[in-house]
Amino acid sequence: MNHLIAPSILSADFAHLKQDILMLNNSDADWIHVDVMDGVFVPNISFGFPVIAAVKNYALKPLDVHLMITNPDRYLEDFQKAGANVITVHYEACDHLDRTIHKIKELGCKAGVAINPHTPVSLLENVIEELDLALIMTVNPGFGGQKFIANSYHKIQQLRAMADEKNPDLYIEVDGGVSNHNSLALLKAGANVLVAGNAIFAAEDPLHAIAELKHISPDTFHA
Repeated sequence: MNHLIAPSILSADFAHLKQDILMLNNSDADWIHVDVMDGVFVPNISFGFPVIAAVKNYALKPLDVHLMITNPDRYLEDFQKAGANVITVHYEACDHLDRTIHKIKELGCKAGVAINPHTPVSLLENVIEELDLALIMTVNPGFGGQKFIANSYHKIQQLRAMADEKNPDLYIEVDGGVSNHNSLALLKAGANVLVAGNAIFAAEDPLHAIAELKHISPDTFHA
């Protein structure tokens, strides 16, 4: 499976969000990552349904919606109607995770589960066969621009080993501190979806930054 690039619009220029979405449409990006925060599960507030619907009006790439919110089950249908193609909930926020995963799939979306840096990969063992995507948070969720947590490589390796046994087609996504300094190592550890925010939107040439992440080779980067 070729790896995917999912630029996080949490790092975009909100005053010129349309222009940034149009740029992503013309880039080598595969998905558009949308971080939804409620100020309760994480100490920040980001996008709501109207913003996601507005993004969907211009986006030509699938919307990869990452719900960092409490009680996500209440809003799954609303996010699907707003334009989500992939819906990822947090293990830590779901009381009945299996039910939540099946509800997302019933809505016609890919179903993902994210785990925070302190959450063991082993807790996904009983649902991994039902998942389309598992997301390893490589920073503590809530804010962009944080430093990458080095133990994440080990967690990705653990998840890849579990997926190879039980769900070989699983998307393993990493979110937080991803850049051209660690992207090759992340892919070697077993990730196949890279979420990048500042590394793209703070770059002098975002299109070039996306292309570099998409076309990684050992000769390109030194992880």
